[in-house]
Amino acid sequence: MKTAFLFPGQGAQYVGMARDFVDNFMEAKDVFHRAANALNPGLVDIIFEGPEEQLQITQVTQPAILTASYAIYSVVQRAGIIPDAVAGLSLGEYTALVTAGTISFEEALPLVQKRGIFMQEAVPAGEGTMAAIMGLPHEKVEDICSAAAELGLVSPANFNCPGQIVISGNRNAVRRAMDLAGKAGAKKITELKVSAPFHCALLKPVEEKLTVELEKTVINQPSVPVIFNVSASFADQPSLIKENLVQQVSNPILWEQSIIKLVDIGIERFISFGPGNSLARLMKRIAPGLRTTSVEKISDLESLNN
Repeated sequence: MKTAFLFPGQGAQYVGMARDFVDNFMEAKDVFHRAANALNPGLVDIIFEGPEEQLQITQVTQPAILTASYAIYSVVQRAGIIPDAVAGLSLGEYTALVTAGTISFEEALPLVQKRGIFMQEAVPAGEGTMAAIMGLPHEKVEDICSAAAELGLVSPANFNCPGQIVISGNRNAVRRAMDLAGKAGAKKITELKVSAPFHCALLKPVEEKLTVELEKTVINQPSVPVIFNVSASFADQPSLIKENLVQQVSNPILWEQSIIKLVDIGIERFISFGPGNSLARLMKRIAPGLRTTSVEKISDLESLNN
């Protein structure tokens, strides 16, 4: 049975994530030890003890989720389950690349920390926001964003699954789009609690800074196929991988399209590693007939043998 490994992005974090794995498996404990050495011991304290407000800071959140997800993966890796492809949602793409041997864990940690700093600095606090729109087709949401653009920049940021699209941009424009979506019959509209308007053109300034950091980073060809958010296609050349990571910051995440691509190449089972079960919930909307497992707690390991 062809299997794909999935890794979550920002928003999945919570205080105490992966703690049971660290307490019970040397592989996970070693990952956290490596994270403490690569950044600082305070990161581990925040992951396990909080406060939650500190964990929510983007430059903390990103290496924290990478560490927790990779720690959980490291335990399953020992069991010998080899994926036929890997993918990660936004930040999770970096975890996927680490598991594929494309970027070392030690280099990925400071890279995503800087990515978080650059993303936060790109737009002054309060000027941007994001909103999830449920129950409207892609084309309608795109039309709504175009109509609301008279008040500022707003565009689709995440194509998560059928009927669930996240929009991002200037606060006034996003809120205008929310109003228009309501009038168009959206089932649910939720403004997200985010620190910046991710995956839209307002984050263009991040690209140059991230490019500089990626030029310092050793990028190898992946050992397993990696599908990228920005194109919903595979890439294995280091130069193209870097380009995808740069473009991902200010372009929409094509998650639904990426999963469909994985299904098209014959993937029948999906396993997500890391905090939360949001990816499994999205899978039920994208490919409800396929087997999906979330590994977040030790008790979830049993499901891998079923």
